[in-house]
Amino acid sequence: MIMSGIPAPQVDAERCDRCGRCVQVCPAGVLQLALELPTPVADSVCDYCGLCEEACPTGAIALVYEIAMGGEG
Repeated sequence: MIMSGIPAPQVDAERCDRCGRCVQVCPAGVLQLALELPTPVADSVCDYCGLCEEACPTGAIALVYEIAMGGEG
């Protein structure tokens, strides 16, 4: 999920068991449980520490990275 151009953790609703561990471990307070599904908070900025992804027992959280290749010219 990209919010206002700022990358945020992506949550796979089908894999998420709504345990809330990702919300508890996030030092930036990026995630909250909304309708029992972890959802990025609009005004928060994810620092990509990876703790939410690591804490998820079902692998439902993904931090998506963009790789940009510099071109010649």
